[in-house]
Amino acid sequence: MSDSAVMTVGVGTPVIAAAETPSVGTKVLDAADDPAIWVDPADRARGVIIGTDKKAGLYVYDLAGRQTQYVPGGLPNNVDIREGFPTAAGPRVLVAASDRGRRGAGAALFLLDTATLKLSFWGAVPVDLVEPYGLCLARRGDTFLMIVNGTDGQVRQLQVSAGASGRPLAKEERRFAVPTQPEGCVVDDARGRLYLGEEGRGVWRFDIGSVPSAGELIAQAPSAQLAPDVEGLALIDDGAATYLIASSQGDSAFAVWQVDGASPAYRGRFSVVANGGIDAVTGTDGVAALGGQVGAFPQGLVVMQDDVDDGATGARQNFKLVDWREVKKALGL
Repeated sequence: MSDSAVMTVGVGTPVIAAAETPSVGTKVLDAADDPAIWVDPADRARGVIIGTDKKAGLYVYDLAGRQTQYVPGGLPNNVDIREGFPTAAGPRVLVAASDRGRRGAGAALFLLDTATLKLSFWGAVPVDLVEPYGLCLARRGDTFLMIVNGTDGQVRQLQVSAGASGRPLAKEERRFAVPTQPEGCVVDDARGRLYLGEEGRGVWRFDIGSVPSAGELIAQAPSAQLAPDVEGLALIDDGAATYLIASSQGDSAFAVWQVDGASPAYRGRFSVVANGGIDAVTGTDGVAALGGQVGAFPQGLVVMQDDVDDGATGARQNFKLVDWREVKKALGL
């Protein structure tokens, strides 16, 4: 949720953005929300950033932030990507978005054409939630999972596959809850861990097994690390290390933990400041990250929502692109 009217420049260690996207087309505030990143494993100079306009549809950008496509429809809030999704036509790149605008649906599924880098709508999936809100994808062995949460704290974990008809199939395998409204979530496939942000309380960690298990609150809010609302969550692999990035919307900052060990290790906070014609990130919401070469970013890319794009007419919202090396340098990683 946007709190743009009260946001100021962040208080974390300053980093600068390398680029930014155009503002989303919706003319009212609180429209851009959550990004996701995909890079071609055969040519890491190729890839896309997909961002939600939760009042209108999905935007596709290249790895420099230039808009390449707009896919209208629904009210997509959070978006995530997994490659290698099996279909009758061979493995595809699956894109999923939580959706409050398609009748009877809780999520909308899309397929990315890796040759053209164009996104096409595949189908809507019903999810038993009062109001679908956050979403993330996961892979557990050969099983693809979609985790969707609702504004009342309820969480649904579904298996997703392509049916014999070629249309999407979704089967609920697990349900659980957190006490109050969640949104951001991300899954560490390699370790089977789901990180879920409860906006007013902190970050939870669950496993992604098919049977119920208790979660662990690994970071509390409000605290020195997180100022509510806790919003987007992202993971980035850097060599043997894996880092969790959490949006601290209340003070326009991002908290970082190293999470490849048994217990998370807090590494610091950063904020994106104005530089070279690109305005600062304030009131941040969704965030995505990808390690290794991502286009012109040799060690990784972080993309985050900016609640007020100062250069836009009517102060609309957009996404900022940050070189992971800038974050590493700022936090001494």
